[in-house]
Amino acid sequence: HVQLVESGGASVQAGGSLRLSCAPSGLSVSDFSMAWFRQSPGKEREGVAAIRRDDLTAYTDSVKGRFTISKDNAGNSLFLHMTNLKPEDTAMYYCAARANGGAWDRFETWHSWGQGTQVTVS
Repeated sequence: HVQLVESGGASVQAGGSLRLSCAPSGLSVSDFSMAWFRQSPGKEREGVAAIRRDDLTAYTDSVKGRFTISKDNAGNSLFLHMTNLKPEDTAMYYCAARANGGAWDRFETWHSWGQGTQVTVS
């Protein structure tokens, strides 16, 4: 049984930084592609960043240069380091995992999801 648990969300001021964490159980981050998505009320779930098994990363344009996705294979954890946060980054952030490919920024291509952690930037 796969479970993804996110943590690290908070309320911060614009320009601040946060680090989100995802602790999977039932899968190893070294064997799966992992990603962070976000969703704000009334909007579709948006791909923020992804990292493949070979550590290749991808980012949506609006976060390039500000966010960094990384993973700790030994600790079996996924992270999203967010800097220079903007009010438009406010959303629920979700950790996701998948074994297969497809467009990384399409939420329907990911099969395992966490419950989310809230990030609010004011």
